[in-house]
Amino acid sequence: MENIKRNIAIVCGGDSSEHDVSMRSAQGLYSFFDKERYNVYIVDIKGQDWHVDLENGETAKIDREDFSFMLNGKAVVFDYAYITIHGTPGENGIMQGYFELIHLPYSTSGVLVEAMTFDKYVLNNYLRGFGINVGKSIIVRRGEENELSEEKIEKEIGMPCFVKPAADGSSFGVSKVKNIDQLAPALRVAFMESDEVMIESFLDGTEISIGCYKTKEKTVVFPATEVVTSNEFFDYNAKYNGQVKEITPARLSDETAKRVAEETSRIYDILHCNGIIRIDYIISKDEQGNDKINMLEINTTPGMTATSFIPQQVRAAKLDIKDVLTDIVENQFN
Repeated sequence: MENIKRNIAIVCGGDSSEHDVSMRSAQGLYSFFDKERYNVYIVDIKGQDWHVDLENGETAKIDREDFSFMLNGKAVVFDYAYITIHGTPGENGIMQGYFELIHLPYSTSGVLVEAMTFDKYVLNNYLRGFGINVGKSIIVRRGEENELSEEKIEKEIGMPCFVKPAADGSSFGVSKVKNIDQLAPALRVAFMESDEVMIESFLDGTEISIGCYKTKEKTVVFPATEVVTSNEFFDYNAKYNGQVKEITPARLSDETAKRVAEETSRIYDILHCNGIIRIDYIISKDEQGNDKINMLEINTTPGMTATSFIPQQVRAAKLDIKDVLTDIVENQFN
């Protein structure tokens, strides 16, 4: 009997400013998946509009009761959802909750982990309890801006600092604040993306990003990528408009590279993650001049275009992205 192919939904789009970036990731994933093994469809989600983008340019509406759609008069039922939404509802636990309710396996971590990793302030304070180095930060909620003491921020967080949406992707609404006069405008920009804003201390050092995934049989930590940009920080233009130099593997000592890999694996286990995650770090120097590993944030639906960090790191590890995706999918059926 001929093997029946699994039907894979690449779930993309979403309701955040990163919708178009997500669509590019979906195209990348579509090109990477093993089509001999899987029937792969792109499912675009935006608000109440859930549809499949068919190869002939037409679309088919998703039945939200069971996440199926009709093709040539027959119902196509998915076996697996690969979530590549950057931002809400795919990176904060909402989509995961839906898939849990309809019992459809999916590529990311569970509801709690997604909600927690999406909220940078909550995540940092949670991981600090496990001895993970993170920057100092305070949270500001919409409506509380006037209660903010600029002197307290300067004293507790220091200058320069970063102002960023606490619960959103990492490409929009982020400002580097060099003096207290820039704080109010930076808060306004961040509040356009999120109802909660995090003010975080500036960490001086080398920025790196490193991917990891685990299956029942193995742990894979990819070579880290070093991020070098002449911009103030790794912003949207640096990420998507080429204003950055990305060096994979990162220029780290063997010992530091090993420690970063171990820390990444440990965080993956602390959170009980699933699928590919990518963790951003700043490697600073301690008082003795040794490398200190500081976690910035965790991305549970990392970009997957051909030039994104994860595909770069997969190539640097001399692995095939097609095999990596097959590993991730099949891990939930073994």
